Amino acid sequence: MTATPDLGTPQLASPELLRSTFRRHAAGVAVITARGTSGPVGFTATSLTSVSAEPPLVSFGIGTGASSWPAIAEADHVGVHILGEHQSELAATFARSGADRFGAPTAWREGPEGVPVLDDVLAWLVCRVVGRVPAGDHRIVLAEVVLGDPSGAGRPLLYHQGRFNGLRD
Repeated sequence: MTATPDLGTPQLASPELLRSTFRRHAAGVAVITARGTSGPVGFTATSLTSVSAEPPLVSFGIGTGASSWPAIAEADHVGVHILGEHQSELAATFARSGADRFGAPTAWREGPEGVPVLDDVLAWLVCRVVGRVPAGDHRIVLAEVVLGDPSGAGRPLLYHQGRFNGLRD
């Protein structure tokens, strides 16, 4: 039998254990947008995942208590924006409850399918929602890519240890 290093004291499953563990996991930062009945909505997401290349599918999670959930729950299309390291303030704005997310200084335009498209991002996609899967207090949204633009310049913004960070070499 091989000796193993001390692994510390295991903790029982809890929301805090999950949060503490995922603070150690660096994740790319995206903003998800949609057209709502009272105007554009959006939120910062670190749960964006490429699901399939054929057909091109992505997924992201959203809490059912989030202010953007009612619009995302009804939206036919969503915008997915990959943020650059120069956009930590934009990420913070879309993460902050009660913020005027689409007011100045946020630069955006109405894009295809009426989806709000943010300016100056590394890449953006417009996606057709194909499913909303219950997952605890969240929903996993599956969306098929319709079109996009991956030509933005810069390096990605990351989220790690509760902070937005740039990629280091």
